[in-house]
Amino acid sequence: MTFWIASLTGWVLAYILGSIPTAYVAGRLYRLDIRQYGSGSVGATNALRVLGKWPALGVLIIDVLKGVAAVVLVREISVWLLASTIAAPATLDQQAWPSWAASLGAGAALLGHSRSIWLGFGGGKSVATGLGVLLALSWPVAVGGLAVFAITLAVSRIVSLGSILAALTAMLLVVILQQPLPHQLIVFAGGLYVVVRHRANFGRLLNGTEPQIGRVAGD
Repeated sequence: MTFWIASLTGWVLAYILGSIPTAYVAGRLYRLDIRQYGSGSVGATNALRVLGKWPALGVLIIDVLKGVAAVVLVREISVWLLASTIAAPATLDQQAWPSWAASLGAGAALLGHSRSIWLGFGGGKSVATGLGVLLALSWPVAVGGLAVFAITLAVSRIVSLGSILAALTAMLLVVILQQPLPHQLIVFAGGLYVVVRHRANFGRLLNGTEPQIGRVAGD
C-alpha cells in the first residue's frame, strides 16, 4: 500500500505542476485576466495575442518545462521506490514500471494544464505542455512533432492547424520509432486529447475563417 501511496503522490505532484496557469499569471502581472481577452484561452497563443511576443515566449517556455519536470519527477520517484526498502508488489514488472509511471505522470500534467485546479478546472489546450512531456518521454517523437508544427505554422500561420497536425504526427512517430508500449498509449491518448481540445477550431478551419497569427482570434 505504501508503494502505491508514494506513486500516487508523484502523479498528484505532476498534476499540480501541469496546473500552474502560466498565461493567467502573466496576465495578472499586466493587471488583466487573460481569459477575458482574445480567445479567452489560457495558453501561449492567446498570451501572444493579448500580451505580446516576449510574455508569450516566457509562457511557452514555462509550459514546456513544467511538462518536462512532471515526467522527470514521476520517473525519478518510481526509480527511487524500486531501489528503496519499500516493498513493490510482487506482480509488478520492475523493468517496465518507470515507463508506466512516467507515462501516467505525463497524462496527469496534460490534465492539469487543461483542467487547472487554480482556474476552477479550466485551462489551455495542452499543446506546449504536451511538447514538454514528449521531450521527457521520447525526444525524437517530440522533435518530429515540433518540426511539423513549425512547417505548418510557417506555411499557414495558423497555430491550431499546426497543433493538430503535430499531435497526429507524434501519434504516428511513436509507433514507427517503436517506443515502449506505455509511451505509445499515453501519446495516443494525449494526442487525441489535444485534437479534441481543438474541436471548436475545426469548423473555422473548414470554412477558412480560422485566424492567423497577428489577427484577433478564436484559437
